Amino acid sequence: SVAGMIGAEAGLSFLGLGIHPPTPSWGNMVSAGQDQLFLAWWVAFFPGALLATPLVAFSLLADGLRDALDPKALMRRYV
Repeated sequence: SVAGMIGAEAGLSFLGLGIHPPTPSWGNMVSAGQDQLFLAWWVAFFPGALLATPLVAFSLLADGLRDALDPKALMRRYV
């Protein structure tokens, strides 16, 4: 659920409903770079890429922990 909360905060900030500037937020950074997308693509690309990194990392970590610690899955492996 950590990845979901990070994504929700960034999405709300992108829409202007979350954290307001000057407080830094990945959603605010992507939103600010949206106007300059064709001239300076890196202004929106790098905050978006840095936002995607912890989302994927937390999702993979959660899937790995679920697979390692699920008692039903452990029973199926040894039967």
